[in-house]
Amino acid sequence: MEKGELTIERMSTWVPKANGPVIISGPCSAETEDQVMSTAQKLAATGKNHVLRAGIWKPRTRPGSFEGAGEPGLEWLINAGKETGLPVTTEVANAAHVEAALKAGVDILWIGARTSVNPFSVQEIADALKGTDIPVMVKNPINPDLELWIGALERLNKAGITKLAAIHRGFSSHEKSPFRNVPMWEVPIALKTRIPNIDVICDPSHIAGNRDLLPLISQKALDMDMNGLMIESHINPDAAWSDAKQQITPGTLAQLISELVVRKADIDDKEFKDLLAVLRDEIDQLDDNIMSQLSTRMQISRKIGEYKKDNNVTILQVSRWEDIISSRLKMAQAMGISDNFMKDFLKLIHKESIHVQEEVMNAKGEKSVK
Repeated sequence: MEKGELTIERMSTWVPKANGPVIISGPCSAETEDQVMSTAQKLAATGKNHVLRAGIWKPRTRPGSFEGAGEPGLEWLINAGKETGLPVTTEVANAAHVEAALKAGVDILWIGARTSVNPFSVQEIADALKGTDIPVMVKNPINPDLELWIGALERLNKAGITKLAAIHRGFSSHEKSPFRNVPMWEVPIALKTRIPNIDVICDPSHIAGNRDLLPLISQKALDMDMNGLMIESHINPDAAWSDAKQQITPGTLAQLISELVVRKADIDDKEFKDLLAVLRDEIDQLDDNIMSQLSTRMQISRKIGEYKKDNNVTILQVSRWEDIISSRLKMAQAMGISDNFMKDFLKLIHKESIHVQEEVMNAKGEKSVK
């Protein structure tokens, strides 16, 4: 997909009260009428919240957990929105959810990670939305598949939905991590690169999985030029029927938002721009040098592959790879380069070196270096 193919109305046209980052908050689940109304009133009183959220249908991992109040919860959410003057949003996972939400008068819909991963489900929702102009936000799929995320947005856009936004809620991983869902910030950045006119909202609650990390992730999201935050808030978080550990009170939310630093994407200061241009020129020159060195390295890898082929030696020597990792990581630490970055960098180089040597091994009739 080329840049700019989607016809999108920015969030500022359908969340007009937002002056700065859009804040979407409310309970993970609509549990009772009083819980929804009380939370909404407290959130509205802070003056920090722009959209009221609540889960009506909850796709739980295993049966037996609280799976949402269902359609009765829609009435609670709508009444809370009317009482506070806040637009309301909820998650839909199929055509029946869409029909019920539209009938009830929900202002904004969102599609969850378990749904966006399935093109059949997204298409079902898109078909059900044809002929409407309701705003829809799309969470990233549970796995880091940029094409699936873009594909979901495309399906909705082709169905006539132009009020679109994306929600970054992190990605499932089997690796040990302090996060419930690993942020992988490069994926939403790639989305904004591919679709420059899309607003991206960050969901720190689902990335963190616990309330202690919410300030860190929220600030990081704003520093990455994201357009807002979706943070779960509950009148009594510890007693919540779902995701209690990641929810905060409306008062705590207000404090969190007040302490965030909102930075500008650009400024008009000539001195700043001139210095930035100089530094960026230096980076461009360094990148040129790095690419030149990488090219030379791959040429040497090709020669190594030819020697190995001539002497009937396997491409991979595990001991050599372990030596590279050990020595390069020590050097990186001394230079102030993070272990994670260097490990990822070395893995990419090693993968390409293996590929180059495989090409040599599989080539027929070529003259080897003697």
